Amino acid sequence: MFDQLFKDIALNATANDVAGNFPDKEFMCMAVAGLLKIVLPGEPLDFNKASTKGLLHLLKNVGGANLSVGRIYEGHINALQLVHAFGTEAQKREWYAAAANNKLFGVWNSENENGVTITLQPNGKYTVAGGKMFCSGAHWIQRPIVTGKLIAPGKIGWQMCILPVEKLKPFKEDNSFWKPMGMRASASFKIDFTGVEIGEECFLGAPDTYYAEPYFNGGATRFAAVQLGGALSIVEATHHFLRQQNRAGSEQQKARIAEMAMLAACGNNWLNSVAEKTEKWRNYPATNEKNMAYAGIVRTAIENICSRILYLSGVCIGPIGLMQPNTLERLHRDLTFYLRQPAPDAVISSVGAYLLKSEKIKDAWD
Repeated sequence: MFDQLFKDIALNATANDVAGNFPDKEFMCMAVAGLLKIVLPGEPLDFNKASTKGLLHLLKNVGGANLSVGRIYEGHINALQLVHAFGTEAQKREWYAAAANNKLFGVWNSENENGVTITLQPNGKYTVAGGKMFCSGAHWIQRPIVTGKLIAPGKIGWQMCILPVEKLKPFKEDNSFWKPMGMRASASFKIDFTGVEIGEECFLGAPDTYYAEPYFNGGATRFAAVQLGGALSIVEATHHFLRQQNRAGSEQQKARIAEMAMLAACGNNWLNSVAEKTEKWRNYPATNEKNMAYAGIVRTAIENICSRILYLSGVCIGPIGLMQPNTLERLHRDLTFYLRQPAPDAVISSVGAYLLKSEKIKDAWD
């Protein structure tokens, strides 16, 4: 039902490919289509229902249209899932209403040089100090979840806060930091929150809830789905390039495009598999370690699939295909940049540790 929307987003992706740009038009159209509220109660991908498969494939399709849009949209979905998991009933009413009114959410956790502290003041309010980097969406995000070290008597830990931007002192933004090779329109700036004052009603969950599983590491399947969408767009664009340039005749080209199609199918199978297992395990906290480990496998497998697709596409098209104005030039840059997610070695090591505690690998996911 969103096919035309995704085609329009893809057509405008090259025009948006400027550091500091933000895909305003794209998110306006997504809001009209209902995509900013699609996971809320009563909506098609309601978190309370078995919606994981539909959500992962939606993220894949948004990423396939434009990885910058996919990155920001995945942050919006991530924030709403954290509200669903940890918000009070009053907070859910308020923040679901904000999403229904097309407020854009995000999650900003990457520490700047000085980090973020949230300190209780004598008046009962909390002052925020310090900054974050890679704040995707920057000032276009109206309800960012910002994390920081809570400093208050009897309270300690990493606290999530949802900041109602229009009610607060303006943030200090540094867009000079944002000079990436790809995904330029994701506007992932540095932001300094020093001087912002909030009440405890902005706190989401208890301290250290942000790291609760399966939401923290288990959420890697969402950005993996966005990455896969970018890779599948490269497969399609490579196929089109070879046919258009009459370069599809050699046996080697045939073999490469066949392998790329196989990898695409494998990626889709991984999404379907993790969706099925997530729904199976979702109401059983005792399976969190298993869920987290399987999410780590899926994240790693899709990263490997994407990397192989990038390589095969590059060999297929040669330097002429990686030059502007060919679309493949941007697609390669965007995916190469987005594949660089935090702690890949730690993730696959933790998967191995989980498996080595199991009697048999074949029984590890039962």
